[in-house]
Amino acid sequence: MEEAAIYVIMTATAVLTKYELTWDDVSWEKVEDYVNRLQTRIVKALKKAKWHLVKRLQHLLANSFFARLLAVWRVTTNKGKNTPGIDGVKWTTPRLKMKAAEALSSRKYHAKPLKRVFIEKKGKKKKRPLGIPTMYDRAMQALYALTLEPIAETNGDRVSMGFRKYRSAKDASQFVFNTLSRKASAEWILEGDIKGCFDNIDYDWMINRIPMEKRKLKEFLKSGFMYKGKLFPTKSGTPQGGIISPIIANMVLDGMEKVIQERYWRSPTGLIGVQWNKQKVNLVRYADDFIVTANTKETAEEVKSIISGFLAERGLELSEEKTEITHITKGFDFLGWNFRKYKGKLLVKASQKSIKNILEKIRNTIRINRATKQSDLIWSLNAIIRGWCNYHSHVVSKEIFKRLDNKIHKNLICWAKRRHSNKSMKWIKAKYWRRFKDRDWIFSTGKEHLTLACDTKIRRHNLVRLTANPFLPEDRKYLRDRNKTRRA
Repeated sequence: MEEAAIYVIMTATAVLTKYELTWDDVSWEKVEDYVNRLQTRIVKALKKAKWHLVKRLQHLLANSFFARLLAVWRVTTNKGKNTPGIDGVKWTTPRLKMKAAEALSSRKYHAKPLKRVFIEKKGKKKKRPLGIPTMYDRAMQALYALTLEPIAETNGDRVSMGFRKYRSAKDASQFVFNTLSRKASAEWILEGDIKGCFDNIDYDWMINRIPMEKRKLKEFLKSGFMYKGKLFPTKSGTPQGGIISPIIANMVLDGMEKVIQERYWRSPTGLIGVQWNKQKVNLVRYADDFIVTANTKETAEEVKSIISGFLAERGLELSEEKTEITHITKGFDFLGWNFRKYKGKLLVKASQKSIKNILEKIRNTIRINRATKQSDLIWSLNAIIRGWCNYHSHVVSKEIFKRLDNKIHKNLICWAKRRHSNKSMKWIKAKYWRRFKDRDWIFSTGKEHLTLACDTKIRRHNLVRLTANPFLPEDRKYLRDRNKTRRA
């Protein structure tokens, strides 16, 4: 009734010949408010263990017109909006988007096979397979993701940082820093690597444990994929490329923190708390990448065995080649950063692999743009420099930022000399470099300037409150305010 009333209000305000609501007339604030209220009710029912009510609310949300609108909006505003599935269909106009929302239905739904593509892996010759659903299937996944997200957030591990609202890799790195920076902190680290996580999750485990309509879940998981005109079935795993896949993968791995706490955080009387964690065992996970701290190498080996058993139940296993146990003085890489103690002081820096990748990416960008306008090259490089520097702006980065600027400068001189091999360096400098803000040698057209990495401000990242739930009003305000502060 509430949704119908809001729909009537929006329809009444639409200026149309047929008095119908169009895509441009939708009040997205009202749409999101309605969906958020239903998601909040799901969380509250879940906290009271009222699973029958949770299922009814999920059904209500999945069949809500507002949820369908929001699902279509999500798939038509993300990065893949112009990438069609095997049917070649794209929703590019307001009319097509509204028709899609009206036609989105769970009745007799059958997912089409995915379009298989391969993308480059950073620093590796092997390519990663991706499955691209059709626009309709993406919208259906987005619709059911709205019903799963409140459950995933409420039941998820506190220390799970990947593919969750208002959490990021920076939160994972800050948690690691807080855990390892003290003199009495753990000294051994288990670096976990799950072999083919997305591809190998047990199909039956997901069907029996993921709390959503089973028939829809089967459609999402068993749609198969098309490659070179042939149809291939999917027998396990959750397809990489699907909107709902990261949520499902997170839910599969949730519980890893609990099995560790059951073993190492339990008191003699049966209570669980960090004060009884004498072995200093702490987990932090970002999607399928995780590390576990421990006070001794033997404890780390024991943790590895426990996690192996946890993963085996889900059809997964640790990669023996990539799973390592490392001492903190040797250091380890995690999410593009290197964590290492030097004379008892923990320093977090960009990893050598991350540095190598950014330098290679910049060199390739300059080489590809050897015949383009200077302004276009500046635009391309600025996007790369700002993105990488912002990612590393909360760790020890001043020296590497200076090094990055020097490398870029040398590559740009080579770029300019190649374009004007018969000109002097003085002439080349006058054409491509300017004096700007008391600095010489700024690569600039006069209007556009190349961003200097060393100008990036280093700011400590504040760890998210681990118990905050984005679907509860009291936590939502804190998370949104925190997000605004971080972007300021």
